[in-house]
Amino acid sequence: ALTHAGHMIRALHFVFKVGDRFRTAEFYRKVLGMRFLRHEEFTEGCAAACNGPYQGRWSKSMVGYGPEDEHFVLELTYNYGIGRYAAGNDFAGIVVSATRADLDRALQSGWPTVIPEGASDVVVVQSPDGHRFELTMASQYSIGDSSKAGQSRVAAVRLASSNLDATVTYWRDLLGFCLLERDAAKATLQPGAGQCRLEFFQLPGANPTVERAKAYGRVAFSCPADALPGIQAASERAGQKVLTPLLSLDTPGKATVQVVILADPDGHEICFVGDEAFRQLSQVDPKADSLLDEAMAGDKSAEWFAKRGGKADA
Repeated sequence: ALTHAGHMIRALHFVFKVGDRFRTAEFYRKVLGMRFLRHEEFTEGCAAACNGPYQGRWSKSMVGYGPEDEHFVLELTYNYGIGRYAAGNDFAGIVVSATRADLDRALQSGWPTVIPEGASDVVVVQSPDGHRFELTMASQYSIGDSSKAGQSRVAAVRLASSNLDATVTYWRDLLGFCLLERDAAKATLQPGAGQCRLEFFQLPGANPTVERAKAYGRVAFSCPADALPGIQAASERAGQKVLTPLLSLDTPGKATVQVVILADPDGHEICFVGDEAFRQLSQVDPKADSLLDEAMAGDKSAEWFAKRGGKADA
C-alpha cells in the first residue's frame, strides 16, 4: 500500500450526523443488513468536534458488516437537541459491494428504493437523513469472497470536488494515497489494496463551490500513533488546514486515542487516529445493540423539546 512517509494508513469509517436514531437504526439493520458494533453516550461535546460544533448530550453508534479491525464502517452521531441538519452538495453517496440477497433484502424491506434505468444489479436507497447508498453487484466493486479479511464491503465513499487537480494533489501527494483512476469528471483514491475507496466527483460549472452546510461528515483513517505529529507538520508546511492539532480523546471506560483532524482543499474533514489505541477502543461490544435500544427507549428529548417548540434544525 502507498502510505504517508512509509506509514501504513488504514481506512476506518465515515461519520454521519443523524436526527432520528429510531428510524436510522431500523434502516441500517433492516434495509442494509448491518449490525451495531458499539454504542457510546457522552454528556458533553467532543473536543475534536466528532459530533459537530455542538455542546450538550450526544451519542456515537458504530454500524457495519463486521468488526472495525477488518471493515470500513459508519459512525452515527446523534445530538439530543437537534432533529435535522441542512444538507449541502458535499456528500454524493456510499457504495456497498452487494450480493443478490442484499438487493432482495432492500427491495423487500418496505423502504423506498430506486433501480437505475437499465440496471439489474444495483439498488439505490436513502437513509432517513437523506444519505444515499448504492448497493451494487458491479464487478469493479466486487469483494469476491465476502469473508476475506481486508476487503471492505463498504467499497467507496463518494464526495464532491470543486477542483479535481487540487483534490488529487492533496490526497495523493500530501497524504500519500494511491490514485487508482482519473478523468475529467472523477478521481478515485485509496490508502491501500482492498480498502474503501474515495471517489471524488468534479462539480459542474466554471467556479463551483463545495457547500458542506450543517450535515457534513468526516472520514477517518488510522496510522501508527508516532506518525501523527509528522502528518500534522506536513499539512502545516503545505499551508493546508489543521482543524484540530494533535490531542487525546477519552471515551468513558475505554481506551484513550490520539487524533489529528485535517481538512482538504474543499473542507472535507479527515481524522487521523493512532492505530494501536484505536484497535483497543474499537473492539466489538456484544452489548452494542442493547445499549443503543436502551438509549433510544430512555430518550425523552423529543417530548422535552416538543413542549418548548420542537427540536432545533441545524
